[in-house]
Amino acid sequence: MKLSIYIADDHPLLVKGLENFLSEKGYNIVGTANDGKTALNFIIKHEPSVAILDIDMPKLTGIEIAKQCQRKKIATKIILITLHKEVELYLQAKKLNIYGYLLKEFAIEEIENCIKSVIKDQPFFSPKIKEALNFSEDNSTILNQFSLAERRILLLISEHKTNKEIGRLLFLSPRTIEKHRSKIILKLDLPPKTGALLTWTQKNKHLFTKSNIGY
Repeated sequence: MKLSIYIADDHPLLVKGLENFLSEKGYNIVGTANDGKTALNFIIKHEPSVAILDIDMPKLTGIEIAKQCQRKKIATKIILITLHKEVELYLQAKKLNIYGYLLKEFAIEEIENCIKSVIKDQPFFSPKIKEALNFSEDNSTILNQFSLAERRILLLISEHKTNKEIGRLLFLSPRTIEKHRSKIILKLDLPPKTGALLTWTQKNKHLFTKSNIGY
């Protein structure tokens, strides 16, 4: 059966750009949409080989469409494209067994390699995504450098707790918490500016699961 590709994005210029580019390369574009509900209805009815979906669309997001397709056991392989550089969205896509994940700024550049990989049942998560997110999926590599107390303090910092609140929860003095914070900042080689550690914990929230922290 000939490969069929469906494209949905609420930016018409991107849809047109992808459609023209892939058509010129000889791919069979079976339809396009500018909102998630239209896209989902088409995918359910026609089950195209591949669906290229914007994460952030009106009515239904690309993630929500992927969840529904997974629930309904639809065979369409989903590639997500996004403007967002957030670790949480990236990890959510991985958990949903999404086949492709690209940043919009590199979509035209990478889409053909992504499709070629996807049709061989090999997921394609753009290396440029990891560069942009600046994170490691190897939790142990990062967290193993910290003591149990430091890991728990990092978790509480990620929850916007103050030194006083952290001390009360861990039965330690605020001064002890401050010493731990200083050691953590040195280990992470962060700049000595206010909020640097909080910013790091927000970017790396995916690390703070109970098993990784030691609860």
